[in-house]
Parts: sequence; structure tokens; C-alpha cells
Amino acid sequence: MFQIIGIVLLFALVFGSFIISGGNIGVILHALPHEMMCIGGAAVASFLIGNSMTVIKGTGGGLGKAFAGPKWKASDYRDLLSLLFLLTKTMKSKGVIALESHIENPHDSTIFSRFPKIGKDHFAVDFICDTLRMMTMNLEDPHQVEDAMEKQLEKHHHEALGPSHALQTLADALPALGIVAAVLGVIKTMGAITEPPEVLGEMIGSALVGTFMGVFLAYGLVAPIAARMKGIVEEEGSFYQIIQSVLVAHLHGNAAQISVEIGRGNVPSESQPSFLELEEALSAIPAEG
Repeated sequence: MFQIIGIVLLFALVFGSFIISGGNIGVILHALPHEMMCIGGAAVASFLIGNSMTVIKGTGGGLGKAFAGPKWKASDYRDLLSLLFLLTKTMKSKGVIALESHIENPHDSTIFSRFPKIGKDHFAVDFICDTLRMMTMNLEDPHQVEDAMEKQLEKHHHEALGPSHALQTLADALPALGIVAAVLGVIKTMGAITEPPEVLGEMIGSALVGTFMGVFLAYGLVAPIAARMKGIVEEEGSFYQIIQSVLVAHLHGNAAQISVEIGRGNVPSESQPSFLELEEALSAIPAEG
């Protein structure tokens, strides 16, 4: 919502100030189609040249997130802590054998099925199951497990940031692409140097629209969206870091309740459940048969 309001304000205030100050918006509107064809076409082409198909597809999804917001809400953090509580409690009270069926076939697990949104996140499920699988194979050194989890998180985070980096690179290139469009306009103007001053003035004004649009789109639109996408990736990354903190705490020998409390402390402040809220959520979980 705020992103849409920001875009409306951006266009309204920039172009509104130009009109109020006596500027002729007709010059910009006349030049806009072919200037945007040059700048926009070059921008899309350079984006396709410089990025893999995975990053290109990820950018499309990232643009949706930039307006919709992070995937994980406050209720999802409670669900994650509840899920980890059930898994660690099962492992501690019933042993490794009772846990194996849940981590080997998470989609058929009675524990994972209680939290369908988390179950649809392949990385979250694989991250949990792979870590617990390491524990069942007697890899019980908390430092080794933590190091392995850290490397997985770094890899995932690096890949998730690819679309925002690509969009920021595009934002950095847009002012130069605007200059390209402006130079072409100047070349066109020089080819008509014998025309009267009023005609030359309009042609030079059209050429300068290219420089204006390149800078305007770069710093007013594309760069802020890239920053928003990066911020969402950072926020969503904290969801997976909670998994790490809870499972490492479990490996240190803490009770399931203590482990999830340690994880609760890592939840972003705006989504963090209170101690009592988490207690109520855990108490509401039916006993695992």
C-alpha cells in the first residue's frame, strides 16, 4: 500500500511542480514515447543480457513482494516455533526412531501437516529435516551443526538477493541509458541545424527528456524498489535463522520449551509473540500420538 502511495506521490509532485512552475508538459508528453522506447528497450535488453533465467524469474516474483510485503506474518512465526517445539519434544521424549518418519516424509508427517504454509516452503522444510537428519546420524557437536546450517543459510541468502542486486545494477545503468537517448536527440537536432530557433528549441527539449527520464526512473523508482526487495529478503531470512537458533539450542541439551524461547528472542520485533502468547500457542497444540 505505502509503495503505491509513494509512486503516486512521486509522479504527482515531480510533474506537478513542473507544470505549476510554468513548464510545458506537452514537450515531455510528445517526446516520452520514443525516449521511453530507447531507454526502456535498452534497459530490458541489458537486463536480459546480464542475468540468468533464474534471476529474471526471481525478479518478477520479487516485484510482487515489493508491493505485497514479506511472506511471513506474525502468525507464521508462532507456527514455526510451535512446529520446532513439537519436533524437538518428540526427539527428546520419544527418541530418534519416532522422529525419522517425520523428517524422511515431511509431506506425510502429522506434525508438518499442522502447519501447511510452512510445509509449502521447500527450503524451510528441507532445512529443518536435513539438520535433524544430521542429528539422527550422531552428528551431535553443536558447533559442527551450526557451521553446516550457517553455510546453508549463506547460500540461500546469496541466491535470494540475486534479483535485488540485478535490479540495483539496472538502476545504476538507467542514467547512462538516458544520456544515450539524449545524445541521439542531439544528433537529430544537429541534423536539422538550419531549422528556426523555435523548432530547434523543441528538439533540444525533447532530447533532454531522455536524460531526465533516465535519472528519474533510476533514483525515483527502480532503486527504491530494489532496496525494498532487498529489505524483504533480509526480513524473510530471519525466519530461517530462527530454525537455526532453536535446533542449535536443542543440541546444547536444552528442553524443547527453552529452545523455542531462545528462538522467540530472534523473531523480528514487529512479529515477535510475547511469552504468554507463545505459551498459549504451545498449550493449544494437541498431544502427538
